Amino acid sequence: MKTSADYKNQGVSLIIVVLVMAFLFSVGLLLLSITGTGPRIAGNVRFYQEAFNAAEAGFDASWVAIENNLADGLWVSFSDHYLQQPAGIDLPSQPTYFRRLTDEQILNYIDPEGDGTANLNNVLFCNQTYVPTGSGPDDPRYTYTCFLINDEAETAEDATDALLICIGVIRAGNKILATARLEVLLAVERGA
Repeated sequence: MKTSADYKNQGVSLIIVVLVMAFLFSVGLLLLSITGTGPRIAGNVRFYQEAFNAAEAGFDASWVAIENNLADGLWVSFSDHYLQQPAGIDLPSQPTYFRRLTDEQILNYIDPEGDGTANLNNVLFCNQTYVPTGSGPDDPRYTYTCFLINDEAETAEDATDALLICIGVIRAGNKILATARLEVLLAVERGA
């Protein structure tokens, strides 16, 4: 014959089994949600890596172009080659200062129509493609835009240095998936 203590032990065992099952169920749901979001996160990271690669390609192309212009004597300084529009893009106190703007805002100032042609002066490269497709034109999903900024616009200007800004863009059609911005300080060294 069972006593009331035996029935209490069976009740406690049932509660423990229910708690363990609830814990395992919640851990299982957590694992399912983590594994479900993993590919999306990995996709976003891949887009940003590709955008950074596009910005690096823009830096490489800009470096070659600037170096050739200086070596050939076409440029002697950066003074006539800074991006100066929209007004205040090189002035930290202005709302249009380039570091206050998102990459997309800057790209819209440079090419509002989105046709790949800069509407502003002194843009080194505008929506330049660089990934070959094997046949025909380069892949339009991967582009870069590059320009020079006067880093001393509010102080005494030094035309022998500039900030090279390279914005890499990854697109799906007309939609921008990711952007990355490189800022590199360049200086012209005078020979002895």
